[in-house]
Amino acid sequence: MKAKPKPTSVDGYLASLNDEQRVTLEKLRKTIRAAAPQADECISYNIPAYRQNGRLLVAFAAAKKHCSFFPGALPVTTHKAELKGYSTSKGTVRFPPDQPLPAALVRKLVKTRIAERGTAS
Repeated sequence: MKAKPKPTSVDGYLASLNDEQRVTLEKLRKTIRAAAPQADECISYNIPAYRQNGRLLVAFAAAKKHCSFFPGALPVTTHKAELKGYSTSKGTVRFPPDQPLPAALVRKLVKTRIAERGTAS
């Protein structure tokens, strides 16, 4: 079986996904960019990520049956009550592609991460 080529851009990563995952993660991407306009988009560990002041801010990915958002441990614990309906672990929020994270919640998670990193825009 031939290995999937490593993505070199976020657009390339998204283009490799099925329609449902791509639409969901494009919305997530747009929300992250609006919440962290100073962040630079990149590929880190073969997934889309955002860096601010040279430090990893957040990332996202698609898996076979879910999508993941990686805002870090502090945002996940800080907003634990709002994440109650989602599968979470240290620094990760998993959700079905047909049930994307609400934009308002993503903004809160990103803003909490920015404040934690001391990289306010």
